[in-house]
Amino acid sequence: MKSILSLFQSIAANPNAHIREAKKKTGKKVVGYFCSYAPDELIHAAGAIPYRIFGTKDDIRLADSHLQSYCCALVRGGLEEALAGRLDFMEGTLFPHTCDSIQRLSDIWRLNTDFKFHIDAVMPVKLNTKSARDYMIDVLSDVKIRLESGLGVTIGKKEIVNSIKDFNRIRTALRTLYEIRSTTPGIFPPSAIHDIMVSGMVMDRGEFADRVEALVEKASATAVDNAGKPGKRIMISGGICSHPDIYGLLAESGGDVVFDDLCTGFRYADGNISTDADPIEAIADRYMARAVCPAKHLSNTARAEGLVDAAKKHHIDGVIFLLLKFCDPHAFDYPYLKQALDDAKIPSLLFEVEDRMPPEGQLRTRFETFTDML
Repeated sequence: MKSILSLFQSIAANPNAHIREAKKKTGKKVVGYFCSYAPDELIHAAGAIPYRIFGTKDDIRLADSHLQSYCCALVRGGLEEALAGRLDFMEGTLFPHTCDSIQRLSDIWRLNTDFKFHIDAVMPVKLNTKSARDYMIDVLSDVKIRLESGLGVTIGKKEIVNSIKDFNRIRTALRTLYEIRSTTPGIFPPSAIHDIMVSGMVMDRGEFADRVEALVEKASATAVDNAGKPGKRIMISGGICSHPDIYGLLAESGGDVVFDDLCTGFRYADGNISTDADPIEAIADRYMARAVCPAKHLSNTARAEGLVDAAKKHHIDGVIFLLLKFCDPHAFDYPYLKQALDDAKIPSLLFEVEDRMPPEGQLRTRFETFTDML
């Protein structure tokens, strides 16, 4: 198990280096994207590697001449990577419309980069009507056509079905890992699930499916020494997590992250895709039914109900809202999500992050204070 976790850790630490090596080894093309609503099943079906863009670990200089300073670190960091030439392994980029900043980034990206193709996928926001489903199917069909044109391939029904099967294997394995972590805190190192999720969004998906299933098998068979006092059971909620050190600091402060509500976490793993229906319609149905983010709407209370239900299911002691600074959709949702947790008597902590972490001592004090309060 350690060798597989070490592989995922190395990939998560430097996704760009991994994808360059994978492209050289396999000869496959790479298509970048920003959001978990990007239909990477179709990218995979086209014979390419879907590559999620996570921002940058370097200083942001070039992007600031194109974007306002109040844009989030993901948007600014992603553009920085592109302008600095660190994403030159990509053939093109797929932009699902998730927020105003990402939509404007798409325009700036198109005008200031020289990738071979650019796809906007303006998916429905409201997901609880037949017309929204019909529209989602139309958008996915258009994405398929644009991928075929951009990559110079034909994506057949057989290729999409095979891709769906790979992603079903991946999501089933990921959900099993989440259950193992929840029922047996401490079986994985603190940031292991983060490393696995990041790896699953940048690796060749066929290879990742094999690796993550092997990890599930080993983890399921591992005897865990449960001696000692367990930490407080923590759930993290938010968008993207680019700071894996947070998990280690929480563990040192007496908290075990046993579940999350992140777009780079469980929301990506939620729900499988039917292999009995038309494949495009089946992909649409999964996007219509999976756990929603603030950019999508199922009902006025769906997000809060899902958060509270998950907290109760996993016996959560406290929830930490990990929000990217200047992320308006998550910021708008926060007050009513906190109120729902308050009503359920589940303590919570709001923690805003940017492209750089605050000093470790400051973080440790906040986390220790929160876990002591629990």
